[in-house]
Amino acid sequence: MLTRSLLLAFAPVVAFTTGASVAQAQLPDSIRTRVDAVFSRWDRTDSPGCALGISQGGREVYARGYGMSDLQHAIAITPSSIFHVASVSKEFAAYSVALLAEEGRLSLDDDVRQHVPEIPNYGQRITVRQLIHHTSGLRDQWQLLGYAGWRFPEDLITEQDVLRMVSRQKGTNFAPGAEWAYSNTGYTLLAVIVKRVSGKSLREFAQERIFAPLGMRDTHFHDDHTMIVRGRTSAYEPRPGGGWKISIPVFDTYGATSLFTTAGDMLKWMANLDAPTVGTRALVAAAQTSSTLNDGTPTSYGYGLSIFKYRGLSAIGHGGADAGYRAQVERYPERGIAIAVLCNAAIATPNVLTRNVLDVLLGASAPRQALSIDTVPRAVSAEIKQRWVGTYRDSVSQAVLRVRLAGDTLTLGDGRPLVITSDTSARIAASANALVLRSSGTTVTGVAQVPHTTRPLIFRREAPFTPDRAALAAYAGAFYSEELDVRYDLRVADSSLVMFHRKLDDSPLAPASRDVFTAAFGATFQFTRDRTGKVNGFTITDGRVRGVRFERMK
Repeated sequence: MLTRSLLLAFAPVVAFTTGASVAQAQLPDSIRTRVDAVFSRWDRTDSPGCALGISQGGREVYARGYGMSDLQHAIAITPSSIFHVASVSKEFAAYSVALLAEEGRLSLDDDVRQHVPEIPNYGQRITVRQLIHHTSGLRDQWQLLGYAGWRFPEDLITEQDVLRMVSRQKGTNFAPGAEWAYSNTGYTLLAVIVKRVSGKSLREFAQERIFAPLGMRDTHFHDDHTMIVRGRTSAYEPRPGGGWKISIPVFDTYGATSLFTTAGDMLKWMANLDAPTVGTRALVAAAQTSSTLNDGTPTSYGYGLSIFKYRGLSAIGHGGADAGYRAQVERYPERGIAIAVLCNAAIATPNVLTRNVLDVLLGASAPRQALSIDTVPRAVSAEIKQRWVGTYRDSVSQAVLRVRLAGDTLTLGDGRPLVITSDTSARIAASANALVLRSSGTTVTGVAQVPHTTRPLIFRREAPFTPDRAALAAYAGAFYSEELDVRYDLRVADSSLVMFHRKLDDSPLAPASRDVFTAAFGATFQFTRDRTGKVNGFTITDGRVRGVRFERMK
């Protein structure tokens, strides 16, 4: 019998029908119609799409496919279609390690080098727990491999590729436990640890200890890209000029990614987090508890699970994106609701779709969530707008922010409008990211209203830098990174500094300030000089990698 609290969770949207032996909750037609409308863009025969699963109190109440699983063979998506769910994989890698720790076969506070000695000794202890919580400081594998010339998603990437790349790194992004920064590297290493401690691959261990006990029959860690999987979806991204092109990752590395599953199987896993069949209640509680930094700051991240609020409700889940695959799986324990949205289109937004489905289910039973920033546009004088114009840089992340005035409108360097909300505050259009102008225009504080932000970005205004061709020539030359085992050639072409590499696209480097340039692919190049003032190298920094060194070649 369903309890009153469960009835209230969907009230008044749930009707119940009774089968031969089990009472099964189902959504009434009116609510199903509104849920289907959320996916109207994808509900067609000439497009990829999504699979949806909804459960309440651990029981599936609605499942449906929208769009096509395989455009070449005209196969539609169904609730049983199998998707690569990218970073949704992480909660299973973390849980597997936690199961081993619960059995006393390792400790989450072990030094990682105890299990993976290939990791260099950085002079500071990195723990298994810090790998799980993204507080290790280890540079992210995908960025490192990308900078080294791997093409995504076409090039095969193996676990050994990641281990070799990690072993070459001479530094970390930050001291272990000092910050939170998403690191796929940590989760590939968790898979290595499971194999070395248990004697079984993560694929075997998770199958035996998690998937089989929970009846997740269509779920596995995919460790062989050549393996045929019956019912597997293809994945796609838009083709310039219209239509779609195939976009499937070629990974033989897993833990950080490579879980194959269905929406229905993910609902079974979500039910385990409510009433554990696999693992103890203590383990399940720990998995859904925010970690903290060394100074006690919460990170809103547990064991491969994000912890946040939506419309005043506690929310726990994770998203994933690899090549053309997109996924979001979330549960709202106060209402007993779980939602899984798995998509095979690179432009799908399953996080938005998931919340839109929840909005339908909640109706007016929970308050709409307001952003914690002022969002109302305000008319200001041209003088006020001019104060914003300039180039700013965060000294830690090396992120560069360019603010321009185009006609009457303030824009960022990528063209997004900046909406002024007061003389000293603004927000980025179509975003929850806010900026605050301080100290008479010398500093901009970027306040990101998103999960996992443990420090605001402090953008300080940089002196204008507009080098001519002769000045750019000082940065030209051949540069080599021992950490990436890669060479970049920088040349002056058409009065611009351009980066060349035999496998990467040619990339113009835009000047931000003296000795600082930005690349179109998101990295900041910070040049260094020798005692005579000659450029002798540079470092590359982005959101997940800091300070990878390149030396000028003789």
